[in-house]
Amino acid sequence: MTDDDRVFKALADPTRRSLLDRLFARDGLTLTALESELEMSRFGVMKHLRVLEAAGLVVTVRSGRKKLHYLNPVPIRQIHDRWIDKYTEGRISALVDLKKHLEKNNDDEE
Repeated sequence: MTDDDRVFKALADPTRRSLLDRLFARDGLTLTALESELEMSRFGVMKHLRVLEAAGLVVTVRSGRKKLHYLNPVPIRQIHDRWIDKYTEGRISALVDLKKHLEKNNDDEE
């Protein structure tokens, strides 16, 4: 399985996306904090966190007796650059060309 496959697999699940959203809003959360708003067992949350860690989307750091979870946005950005950017480039170029054309026509009318 490639790194991209792991990221897509991790992002495919709504619970995992919810965990990423929680970490985006407030980074460095414990398992207890992450599970507090989910209606699932602690072990269920741990399973989802393992998938996110395997994809590189979550990094854990021990702080004393606590294990803190941090969002790593780099894999999402790499997916964006690899898969999304290239498909939107043509549309963006077309919009820029349209803007230039409309501005030129507007200048010609004045």
